[in-house]
Amino acid sequence: MAQIFDIVTTAAILYAVAAGLLIVFGVMKIINFAHGGFLTVGGYSALIVTKLGWNPWFSLPMAFATGCVFGMVIERLVVRPLYSRPLDAILATWGLGIILGQVITLAFGREVQFVESPIKGAIDLLGMSYSQYRIILVFVAIALAVIMGLVLNGTRLGLQTRAVIMNENLARGLGINSGLVRFVTFSLGAGLAALAGALITPLSSVDPNMGVPWLVNAFMLVLVSGMSLVSLAIACAVLGGAQVLVSTYGNPILGGLTIVVLAALILRFRPQGFARE
Repeated sequence: MAQIFDIVTTAAILYAVAAGLLIVFGVMKIINFAHGGFLTVGGYSALIVTKLGWNPWFSLPMAFATGCVFGMVIERLVVRPLYSRPLDAILATWGLGIILGQVITLAFGREVQFVESPIKGAIDLLGMSYSQYRIILVFVAIALAVIMGLVLNGTRLGLQTRAVIMNENLARGLGINSGLVRFVTFSLGAGLAALAGALITPLSSVDPNMGVPWLVNAFMLVLVSGMSLVSLAIACAVLGGAQVLVSTYGNPILGGLTIVVLAALILRFRPQGFARE
C-alpha cells in the first residue's frame, strides 16, 4: 500500500514540476531550459520565508509571484528577440538557467539548506502511517490541473492561447495579439515552475543546483505528453510509477534514470507519446 501512495504522490509532484514547462512549449514551441533555474528561484523563495519566520504557506504565493516577475523580465529582454530563431532561444534559456544558479550561489552560498514544511507529521491511511505533506501535494496537483484546464477552456485568454497553439499565423490574422499571449504564457510558466520549486523543497533540501535533475525529468515528460495536460498526467503516473518501482526493488540510481530511459523508448516506438493519434 505504501508503494501505491508513493506512486500517486510522485506522479503529483512530477505533474506540478512539468506543468509550467508544458504550457511554454505548447505556445512558444521552445523548450525553456531556464525552467530548472525557476524551480531553484522558487526553492529559495521558500527559504527566505523560513528565515524570516513567516507562515510556511506564504512561500507558495511568494514563489509564484517571484517566478512571474522573473519570467516577465526574461521574456521581454531575452526570449522575445529570439522568437524567429528557436535554436538560439533554447540556448539562451539554457544559459539563463546557469546564470540564475550562479546569482543564487553568490547571494546564498553553495551550502545545502532546509525550509520549514507547512505540514509536519504523518496521517493514518488504510492501516498505515504516511506523510501528510505528500498527501496534500496530490490535492495541490489536482487543483493545479483543474485551474489550468478552466483557464485554457473557459477564458478569453485560454481561447487565444489555444488558437496560437493550433495556428499562430491564422490567430494573428484574426486579430489575436500573439506577442501578448507569448508574454503571458512565459510569465505564467515561470511562475508555475517557481511554485513547484517551493512545493518540493520541504521534501528534500535547497541548493543552487536543485532544479537541474527536475529539469531533465520534466523535459522528457513534456516530450511524451504531446502538449496535452491529460497526457501529461498519464505520463507522470506511468513513468513516475516506474521510477518508484525501480528505486524500490532495484537501485535508486537506476530509478533516477528510469523516466529518461522509458521516455526515450516510448518516443522511439510511438513518436506522439501518450497523446492521441
